[in-house]
Amino acid sequence: MSGFAQNTFNGLVSGAFYALLALGLAVIFGMLRVVNFAHGAFYMLGAFGAYVLLTEAGVPFWAALVIMPLALAVLGMALERAVIHRLTRLDPLYNFLLTFGLTLILQDLVKSRYGIQSSPYATPAALSGSVNFGLFDFPTYRVFILGFTVLLCVAVWWVLGRTRIGMVVRAATERPELTRAFGIDVGRWVTPVFGFGIGLAGLAGVLAAPMRAVNPLMGADLIIVVFAVVVIGGLGSIFGSVAAGFGIGLVQAWGEAYLSEFPIVSQTVVFVVMAVVLLWRPAGLFGREEAPA
Repeated sequence: MSGFAQNTFNGLVSGAFYALLALGLAVIFGMLRVVNFAHGAFYMLGAFGAYVLLTEAGVPFWAALVIMPLALAVLGMALERAVIHRLTRLDPLYNFLLTFGLTLILQDLVKSRYGIQSSPYATPAALSGSVNFGLFDFPTYRVFILGFTVLLCVAVWWVLGRTRIGMVVRAATERPELTRAFGIDVGRWVTPVFGFGIGLAGLAGVLAAPMRAVNPLMGADLIIVVFAVVVIGGLGSIFGSVAAGFGIGLVQAWGEAYLSEFPIVSQTVVFVVMAVVLLWRPAGLFGREEAPA
């Protein structure tokens, strides 16, 4: 029983990262219809930024948790205004190739400066140790990640669902054409929403730094799973992305724990789930079916 509970908790922590990254991808795709392949690179920059701030400027984790998401959000907005919006009227493949190329550039820039070896990032002193849950002990930092992510997702949900600005952003994200039909200028929200999505990726990176080795390729493998999460939840669905993120985290943890004798199965279980969901609901679990032409 304790083993199952511990695996479940591990799955929820992994799902917290998926939820943050998928939420950012969902709002970007919903409003811009851009498949942002560079999302994993910005996640990596969040972690590396926290590492550089600590080692070269002595900036602690708590300050980096604020500085890096804001800095990357500004960078994301500048990137959207400089190049991405110029390609939004063209085939989505162009922006996919653009963000894929940007990923390679960012990774190579970091590798040229810091190499490819992983760098450790110390857990904040206030979050060291473990928490006793009765059946098992769990690292305090991981408990913090789970609690922080849940509170953040609830806060984003409240803003999107209970404020006028949030309702406009949610409508423009999930139904941009209909929103334009009501006379709302969707274009004015594009840049800040893109920056918000990038900021979430940077925030996830900072949170990952004390828990995972900081290296230039840390976002490369993760982004593939996050894309699967977004597809499962429903492209452009904000709630679906968060729910699928936590769900896939659980599926992965259980697969690794109980299918360890079949490594191929445990490594591909996420994509099996995606295939089953798409066969059942092509728009994803919470996506909207497109009306036939």
